[in-house]
Amino acid sequence: MPHKHAAILLGLIVVSVIGGGLCGWFFGPAMDNIAWLGTLFLNALKMLIVPLILSSVISGVASLGDVRKLGRIGGVTLIYFIVSTGTAVLLGLIMVNLIQPGAGMDLQGGVVPERVQGKEDVGISDILLSMVSPNIVAAAANMDVLPLILFAILFSAALTMSGEPGQYVIRFSDGVNEALMKIVIWVMYFAPIGIFALVAARLGQAGGGEAFFEQLRGVGMYVVTVLSGLTVHFLLLMVALIFIGRRGIDFFITMLRALFTAFGTASSSATLPLTMECLRENKVDERAARFVVPLGTTVNMNGTALYEAVAAMFIAQAYGIDLSLGQQVIVFITATLAAVGAAGIPEAGLVTMVIVLNAVGLPLEGIGLLLAVDWLLDRFRATINVWGDAVGAAVVQRFLPAIL
Repeated sequence: MPHKHAAILLGLIVVSVIGGGLCGWFFGPAMDNIAWLGTLFLNALKMLIVPLILSSVISGVASLGDVRKLGRIGGVTLIYFIVSTGTAVLLGLIMVNLIQPGAGMDLQGGVVPERVQGKEDVGISDILLSMVSPNIVAAAANMDVLPLILFAILFSAALTMSGEPGQYVIRFSDGVNEALMKIVIWVMYFAPIGIFALVAARLGQAGGGEAFFEQLRGVGMYVVTVLSGLTVHFLLLMVALIFIGRRGIDFFITMLRALFTAFGTASSSATLPLTMECLRENKVDERAARFVVPLGTTVNMNGTALYEAVAAMFIAQAYGIDLSLGQQVIVFITATLAAVGAAGIPEAGLVTMVIVLNAVGLPLEGIGLLLAVDWLLDRFRATINVWGDAVGAAVVQRFLPAIL
């Protein structure tokens, strides 16, 4: 896509986010009539996820040549994921201890939200089991991305050791990946309309501006805490991009289309096709982008990890429960681990929240406090998730000459 056309599309997406917010604010539930346009756009993006993950991971891993190099690039990628996710959780804990958003609420009792019921027994072992699917076709049908990525990595490693027959499959995957990237460009011309509809309809479903303000009244400082933490983490990732990835503000500007799409769709997985396209425009090495981003979409969930830590501490403060330093360390560990592999679990955000709360004995009823504004915060944390993956691709590319 020519740079001029990309700038025009970015402008339209920005306008659609602002316009959608204003229309949802003033017209409220009436905007639900256009929700189907947003669903159509979201479905078009989701349609590309499974074939794009398989083709890009196979092409990316196979392009390394020697399968032993997979361990080196995988090690650098894993280190980045652990450091960035751990930093996000630590930052969330610092912000929530400084701001104390739940102090003084003194809640008692409550009812476990219906969406959480039945998930109380889910633990870390369930997350680990979700990483390997007994039926890869079923995993693709259910959009369980992590088992697909692990299968694609193993499959591509086997292809590199299969001689000429394997090369035929690799070249086929390269062609599929190129064709899919062109479809991504076509779909993105519908992005302004789709994002406008998604934002307007979701705010309308919240009841419009007045109803939304009413929802914010009780948990306003919680929202401020989460957004403050996400903002600081965004800036820390920018520092990593500049000093480690050796990239400048132009990298960020090119990624804006993916970031606005993440905000509109509230899904880093649905944004994956556009994230890959923006990284290609930023001239990020294909080997890094095709390996880091699909894996990061499910493993490197910085925004989600930060949110889980803040939410757990907020619930503790609201119920007047004082968590010790040791318990906060448990929150740090469980929030980091839960955010890494929960994408294969249905309603992953709620499941990871349950795991964190159960780890330190906090009441699940507290989740009900967060549901009213979760739809809004979900958009911001998805945006940070995508930004973390993009920065990760640039950082890993910086180390490619040394590890390959």
